[in-house]
Amino acid sequence: MKRFILWLMAVLLMLFTGQACFANETDTAGGMEAGKEIIVRARILEVTEGKDHAPDLEGWVQGKEQLVTAKVLSGPYKGQEVSFFHVVPDQPGMAVNVKPGDEVILSVEVEGNKITNAFVADHARDKKLYYLAGAFALLMVAVGGIKGAKSVLSLALTGVGIFYVLLPLMFKGHSPLLMTVLVAAVMTTVTMVLVHGFNRKTLAGVIGTTSGVITAGFLAMLVGTAAKLTGFSSEEMQMLLYIPQQVKFDYQGLLFAGMIIGALGAVMDVAISIASAVEEVKRANPSLDTRALIRAGINVGRDVMGTMANTLILAYTGGAIPLILIFMAYDMPFLKVINLDLIATEIVRALTGSIGLILAIPVTSLAAGLLFTRLKRLEKKTDLAN
Repeated sequence: MKRFILWLMAVLLMLFTGQACFANETDTAGGMEAGKEIIVRARILEVTEGKDHAPDLEGWVQGKEQLVTAKVLSGPYKGQEVSFFHVVPDQPGMAVNVKPGDEVILSVEVEGNKITNAFVADHARDKKLYYLAGAFALLMVAVGGIKGAKSVLSLALTGVGIFYVLLPLMFKGHSPLLMTVLVAAVMTTVTMVLVHGFNRKTLAGVIGTTSGVITAGFLAMLVGTAAKLTGFSSEEMQMLLYIPQQVKFDYQGLLFAGMIIGALGAVMDVAISIASAVEEVKRANPSLDTRALIRAGINVGRDVMGTMANTLILAYTGGAIPLILIFMAYDMPFLKVINLDLIATEIVRALTGSIGLILAIPVTSLAAGLLFTRLKRLEKKTDLAN
């Protein structure tokens, strides 16, 4: 019970530390300052409907105009009220509809210690995300007990590894592929040791995961280069060309690194499932030899393989549903669709991840079979010699 409480405290400390670190990086006295822009949290007090807003000179901004009064909830301007005009465009993707009582994020202009003008940047969504993350952590602990608490902690450490190690290294111009493989190997080892302990099962899982992820990365690089994937299929990648730091990124490398990270979770899941199954089979029948354990691992892997491959492919397909509907609406020829950089990138991403997952099955089975038989015999011989 004491260990459980200690683990739970560690998990909560990690979550609050991560939130505090994020707040310290993005929050300057309650508001984020980027250049001359100051971001604060506010609550809408009053909304008065105004006239329709006519299109501008370029003819694309039109909608309804509102007079909004809001009260600032954070920073040195906390408690100040500001009234400003807020335009709600006709385009649904650009419109931010507000009503009294809503919490929003304001971009404000200040003069001295007083806010002179503001506009609504977006709805304040962060608290809801924290509540969801808290519910997730509590459910993991409630269902999984100490192992669930360890899983939440490992997830927090994975987030730290990505956001505080991998991404900063990429931002400094280091090789995305090399950094991703190294960080993925470390994160896999830390996660499995933390959740399952340091034992043969964990070692087999690490070996299988690492082999599958490296295979997925190598195939992504090989096929992506042959297919001339540019890495610029997403708008975000194109925006990196114009960041003020002028970092010379390896854009293809960033693309392939993303593919590795995308496949890591599924490959890790398959590898540890097989290693756990082999351990249970060996425990139930200690007389089984290496070949029988390897066969058992592969049989389990075959059952897991189809569903996990579907998980990867369906995850990528789900994100592309709006794009697929556009293709259908305009009756775009299949030959054109399949050769688009964006579509080819997603296909390579899904298939290379699935191939890495499939390869992890025999590698994990082989590693587990050897570790649970040959290594055990070697340990017995060593004990007898001593």
